[in-house]
Amino acid sequence: MNEIQKFVVSRDDSIYEAWPDITLTPSGKLICTFTECTHHGNRDASRIMMTESFDRGRTWSKKKAFSEMSNAASYFNNSRVSVLSDGRIAVICDRVEGTNEYRSEIWVWLSEDDGNTWSEPKLYPFCGIVPDKLKQLSSGRIIITAHHTNTETGKLTQYLWYSDDNMETWSDRITVASDPRYNLCEASILECHDGTLVAFMRENSFEGLDCMKTISHDNGETWSEVYRSNLPGCHRPVSGFLPDGSVLISYRFFHGGKRPYAFVCQNTFYAICDEESVKASNRWHQGYRIVPLDYDRSYTADTGYTGWVAFPDGEIYMVNYIVDDAPKAQIRGYSFKTDSLLIKQESEEK
Repeated sequence: MNEIQKFVVSRDDSIYEAWPDITLTPSGKLICTFTECTHHGNRDASRIMMTESFDRGRTWSKKKAFSEMSNAASYFNNSRVSVLSDGRIAVICDRVEGTNEYRSEIWVWLSEDDGNTWSEPKLYPFCGIVPDKLKQLSSGRIIITAHHTNTETGKLTQYLWYSDDNMETWSDRITVASDPRYNLCEASILECHDGTLVAFMRENSFEGLDCMKTISHDNGETWSEVYRSNLPGCHRPVSGFLPDGSVLISYRFFHGGKRPYAFVCQNTFYAICDEESVKASNRWHQGYRIVPLDYDRSYTADTGYTGWVAFPDGEIYMVNYIVDDAPKAQIRGYSFKTDSLLIKQESEEK
C-alpha cells in the first residue's frame, strides 16, 4: 500500500463541518459537498456547502453555500453528489423535520454544465433519511435509496424507488432489506459487471456487527435475504469499482461498547476485495484487505462518513469528516494508491 497523503478540504473552526461526499466531473474537476451545522447533535444553522478542486484535491476553493440555511426544526442532513450517464451532475439530500424520520423528504439538484450552475431543487416525497448517491444503472434506470424505522418490526429498514423515464415518474416503494434481527440503514448499492446489484448496509445496533448486504438480480425490483459480510463494525459503507476491476469499500469502524460516543467513533477504514466476494452470500466465501485510513485523536472524536473517487491512473481521492486537531469537525482529503491487484495474485500463489 502506498503512503496516504492528507489535505485540508475545508476547516472552519467556528462551525461543525461533516458528512462529505465527492465526485469527479467530466472535465476532471472534483466537487465536494458537505453539511455545516452547530453540532452533530444540534442541527441549527444547517445548510449544504460545496467546494471544488482543479488539481486533484491538493487545494480547494473557498466553500460556498449550496442550499438555504435551515434550523433544527427542519434541516438538510446528508448530501451526496454523483455524475449521471449523460454527464449531468446530481446532488441529493434528505431534509428532516426535527427528529421525526417519518416526516423526511428527498431533494435533488441537477447541473448540466459541469457544476457551474444548478437547477432549482426538486422535491420527491419519499420518506427516508441518509440517501445513497443518486445512481444510474447500466440499463438507464435511476435509483434513490433511503431508510427509516419499520413500524411493524421496530427496526430500521432500507427502501428504494426507481425511475425508467429520466425521473419523470417513479416506482412504488421497494424494500431492499428488512430483518427483525437487525437495524439496516445507510445503504451503498454497487452494480456488478453482470448487472447484479449488491446493497451494503450499516447495522445500527451499536454492537459492532458486520456490514450486512442484500442482492438483486432484476435491476433492484426484488432483493434477497440479508447476508453478512466479513467487515465487522462497518458504519456507512461507500462502495465502488477501481480501474483494475477490484472493489473498494470505505467506512467508519464502529466496534461498539462503552460510551461515550467518542470512544467508538474514532477510526475510518477502507477495504479492498474482488467482485466474487461482493456477490458471495456466505461470509466465509468473502475476502477483504482492510486498511486504516485515519484515527481521530480528539476526546470528542466524531468521524467516518466518507466519499471517494478513483482517477484513471489508479489514484484514489477520499474525503472524510473528522475532529482530530480541530475544535469542531472539519473535512479532510486523502490521496493514495493501493496494490489491490495483489489480492487475486497472492491467493492463487497460496
